[in-house]
Amino acid sequence: MTAESNEQKNRYLQYLETVTGPLEDKRRYRRHKARVRALPADYRTAVDALERYMQFFGPGKADSLLAMLDDLADLFEQSAADGIPIREVVGEDPVEFAETFLRNYPEGQWIHRERERLADAIDRAADHATGDEP
Repeated sequence: MTAESNEQKNRYLQYLETVTGPLEDKRRYRRHKARVRALPADYRTAVDALERYMQFFGPGKADSLLAMLDDLADLFEQSAADGIPIREVVGEDPVEFAETFLRNYPEGQWIHRERERLADAIDRAADHATGDEP
């Protein structure tokens, strides 16, 4: 391959990643999905349900989301290998489990950003009302 064609390929990859996101993130996500597919059916069903919930409420940044998904896969792979029943993993309240799990990944959560935005807006309004505005 010539230097010119390598340069064109690099520009194409840069453009592609700008449009679709980093290719390594996509590869990492595919590896995660392959790990989940390899789980026993009941564990896979539980992970799929947790993923669906966590992707809605979880981190919005790819690196944080992928770290969270990898940790979830690790937990269920180890639980399956040790024969730990799903209820022992998630407890009686799966939402509580998911919320507790999500607290470990606050970076990039849209709900976290919205909570901060709300608190900042109220602080500004309160400061304005009392004349403490800078």
